[in-house]
Amino acid sequence: MVASIPPIAGLNPGPNSELDASAQQRWREHWQQRWYPVAYLQDLDPLRPTPFTLLGQDLVLWWDAEASQWRAFADICPHRQVPLSEGRINERGELECPYHGWSFNGEGHCTTIPQAEPEAAASACRNPRSACRSHATATAQGLLFVFAGQGEQADLADLPRVPLLDDPLWLVQDTFRDLPMDALTLLENVLDVSHVPFTHHRTVGKRQNAAPVLAELTATDAAGFSVSWPEGPRRGKLGSQFTTFVAPALMWHDLTAKGFARFLTVVYATPIRPGECRLFARFPFQFSSLLPRLLLRARPQWLQHLGNHVVLEDDQVFLHWQERAQGKSYLPTSADVYVRALKDWVAGVAGPPFPAATLLPRQGPAQLMERYESHTRHCRACSGALRGMRRWRPVLLGALAVELLLAAWLPGLAARVTLVLLLGLGALLLRQLNRWEVLLLRGDGQPPRNRL
Repeated sequence: MVASIPPIAGLNPGPNSELDASAQQRWREHWQQRWYPVAYLQDLDPLRPTPFTLLGQDLVLWWDAEASQWRAFADICPHRQVPLSEGRINERGELECPYHGWSFNGEGHCTTIPQAEPEAAASACRNPRSACRSHATATAQGLLFVFAGQGEQADLADLPRVPLLDDPLWLVQDTFRDLPMDALTLLENVLDVSHVPFTHHRTVGKRQNAAPVLAELTATDAAGFSVSWPEGPRRGKLGSQFTTFVAPALMWHDLTAKGFARFLTVVYATPIRPGECRLFARFPFQFSSLLPRLLLRARPQWLQHLGNHVVLEDDQVFLHWQERAQGKSYLPTSADVYVRALKDWVAGVAGPPFPAATLLPRQGPAQLMERYESHTRHCRACSGALRGMRRWRPVLLGALAVELLLAAWLPGLAARVTLVLLLGLGALLLRQLNRWEVLLLRGDGQPPRNRL
């Protein structure tokens, strides 16, 4: 590492002078000195730098071709404090600042200062003040992980992997989205199994399947907890479900439906800033037969992501509003064991990820339904689909115009009927492309559970 991570005092996201030494140490140990996923490897462009904010720290992610590894620097040039993520990977394979062209190698050292005489440039490049602050990185299970704290502590913390996913037999469907809620709000939600029949009615749940959840906490310590639900969802029709929380930001449900599949629901909640996190959701399947696997593989990833958005938006509005409520949760039932366990871990072990922060004002439904900046722009599959739709729309409109002219001038009833049918099909396709484009940009804000 070029330089250690300084305290982030005064930046709201982390402990500051208002917190006592014990609270600051607890935060560093359980939130800062931890690995977090920041992107799926498939969505990163090795030819361009990518910005990301982790625990309130602005980072730039970039591919160091010489070392064949991803790098994570503080997204700030030591020269004039501009974001390096606005720059480029230059011809030497280094990260180049967009303002004055200072160039940085994979270790964070400045190698080029174009405005300086050779001797002065060499002297300045040797000065530690010209170096970028670097974070440790690692890749595993298709994800890029960044260590939020000091680099020398990175080897002491385990990567938050899901051991089951080391088995190559899993078919894994992935998605992500930047959500307008705190990481703990998201974790409470995805751990809580009892909301699914109501919140997600008509998407992944049904109200008529609601029943008492007789779950029990089977293990708990500073590293996380596990919960067993012997009956499992859908009134026992799917089999027992087992839940694991790996502190501070990973959880998964494990369920085997006999005769159909074993499947997991894996969620990482990476804290970005107060009231915002990045969700990484993974849905691994091991099917008992080949057909479901083939059907899932046949569906384009961007179309799968549109379905995932609908499920996320089932509760996105009220979760964003929930964390601004002033009341205290009342958790009287056995179904609340998941949320109680998480709250106990926060209160007794780690504290919140942003203990000195104030949330921004509540957003309206239109802002909360935005999909382009929170997902599409950063997703290789969805951004590619959007470009394709916009590229093919003029071609389709031109084809429709030609068909319309031909239908008006060609002799013969059969030819005209054929062209009218083609016109109809083309119009339907154009309408569907328009609908898909809108859905890649924003949701409609109408959860399926409330539709008549």
